[in-house]
Amino acid sequence: MRVLVIGGTGLISTGIVKHLLARGADVTVFNRGQRAPPPPNVKLSKGDRGNFAEFEKRFESERFDAVIDMVCFNAEQAESAVRAFGGRCEQFIFCSTVCTYGVKSPPQVLVDETFPQEPISGYGKGKVACEQVFRRAHDAKRFNATIIRPSSTYGPGNSLIDQLEFSPAAWDRIERGLPVLCAGDGLGLWQSTHRDDCGKLFAYAALNPRTYGQDYNATREEVFTWREYYRQAAAALGRKARLVFMPAAWIVKHDPKRFGLLHEITQYHGAYDSGKARRDVPEFRCEIGLERGAGETFADMKQRNAWRDSTGDTLYQAMVDKALQAGVEPVEA
Repeated sequence: MRVLVIGGTGLISTGIVKHLLARGADVTVFNRGQRAPPPPNVKLSKGDRGNFAEFEKRFESERFDAVIDMVCFNAEQAESAVRAFGGRCEQFIFCSTVCTYGVKSPPQVLVDETFPQEPISGYGKGKVACEQVFRRAHDAKRFNATIIRPSSTYGPGNSLIDQLEFSPAAWDRIERGLPVLCAGDGLGLWQSTHRDDCGKLFAYAALNPRTYGQDYNATREEVFTWREYYRQAAAALGRKARLVFMPAAWIVKHDPKRFGLLHEITQYHGAYDSGKARRDVPEFRCEIGLERGAGETFADMKQRNAWRDSTGDTLYQAMVDKALQAGVEPVEA
């Protein structure tokens, strides 16, 4: 099985390549060559997919059984991919996102693939546009398209988000025994999936006819409240999390850019049903729990000197002080 992964060295891509190799696939990755090199038994094709003419010419004489596109974010890139691979691969797998569903998911509801797509972020809107391009290509029989929508994914090579931001100061604060902020009452729903578990769905969907023309959520079955999320992440540090609950709007107004994750995504419920994926791709079984995965991620962050030191974060400390002075008591997660 010849597989091309566009991207190939990012977070989820690392898990995908790992499982493709376990399947015995002949794997090529296409990227700009600016990250760590791929494994020795993976071919690297260097280039910039943003240069459409060069990108399309690069692959005009090649044929792959499956192409997995991890770095397509707008309709123009999607249309270029169709020109490059239409008629030159059996299956095209597109990495979309659960952000395409928007923020209207009600409490206590797991969102499946039939939920209306009403994204509010530019990222989600761009991915919906890409999905539409690939569906049209599938209907026109240019290739068999499969759409996969991961949620929050983490693992070595990246950070573990908290509820407020992508690169949190919270984990260092917890390790130091300091309280951390949490929006609302901490009972919002969330899911996080380790990159190796998420990668299984992409790798084992490849050349699986049941996945042709289908779309799938790619999430671990376990659904957390944010209280439980902080509890397990803190346990990975050998600590307990003390949470200071404040309204999301109050947190965001202190720095809308910094807390954009909370503003656009994490103040809303984010719980998804991946039963369809597990039905059609039985190899997709999530085995890495959050406490274990967080421990791996934290150790990797420290090794890479990517651990965020909270001691100079005067804004965060001032916000916590303000909440405490207003009489808000920290609650153990």
